[in-house]
Amino acid sequence: MPDDKVKRRLTTVLCADVHGYSRLMEADEAGTLETLRRYRTAIAGLVERHDGRIVNTWGDAVIAEFASVVEAVQCAVEIQQEISNQDSDPPPPMRFRIGINLGDVMVDGSDLYGDGVNIAARLQELAEPGGIVISSSTYDQVHNKLSVGFDCLGQRPMKNIAPVTSYRVTMSGQTAQARSFPPGERLTSRGAIAGSQTDAVHRDRYESSTWMGFVSDGLAKLPRPVAAALTVSAFLILINIFTGMHKIWFHWPVAALLFGAILRTALRHRPESDSKGER
Repeated sequence: MPDDKVKRRLTTVLCADVHGYSRLMEADEAGTLETLRRYRTAIAGLVERHDGRIVNTWGDAVIAEFASVVEAVQCAVEIQQEISNQDSDPPPPMRFRIGINLGDVMVDGSDLYGDGVNIAARLQELAEPGGIVISSSTYDQVHNKLSVGFDCLGQRPMKNIAPVTSYRVTMSGQTAQARSFPPGERLTSRGAIAGSQTDAVHRDRYESSTWMGFVSDGLAKLPRPVAAALTVSAFLILINIFTGMHKIWFHWPVAALLFGAILRTALRHRPESDSKGER
């Protein structure tokens, strides 16, 4: 009997798609098709150079497969650079969005199916025109092997697919400040989306931690008895201020604390020969 078992394999899928293709076709069908053919030829050459293969090309999309995750991401970077270098046409320019995913796929002849492919297609939709977005499984394999940067986008909702943590590839000439984010949102170090209120909280915390760190560093450089005396003295001064400055009393206990701390420090650091009596 024939073997009907579905064949599967772990592979890296690259999905590239033209941003605003319908609008471009409406403006200039012949010119858009000619440009698309030229870019597809360039993409095919780069995919082959990085030991990949073109799986499918429907409409304005390109699906490619790579055995190496690193080669797939490097190929995507070179694709965007090549298209940017070739783009000498009058506006509107043609820009590709690229998504890359490392995942398990179903194999049917030369075609690939399954979530491994679908996730790459959904990641492509998250990318900016001329940008690249990769899945966390891809990021884990390449983040320390390529000379590009990565911005965590967190878990973004995807149509008919469970949310996947994704990363934006930042190529040369791009900075976090220059890239656009949804209104009222920003990227945190863990990729979570935070609003403008969170920005203000983080800014306040940063300013607070700056002066507190300065004070802490200063106290750390002092002898321990002196640092402790200064800390207690500060609390006594604050208590005096908040209970009313009509009667100032903090100077006496503060003076006693500081005198005792300085005396203790001096005795502790006196020469050893002075502290021992001769027999």
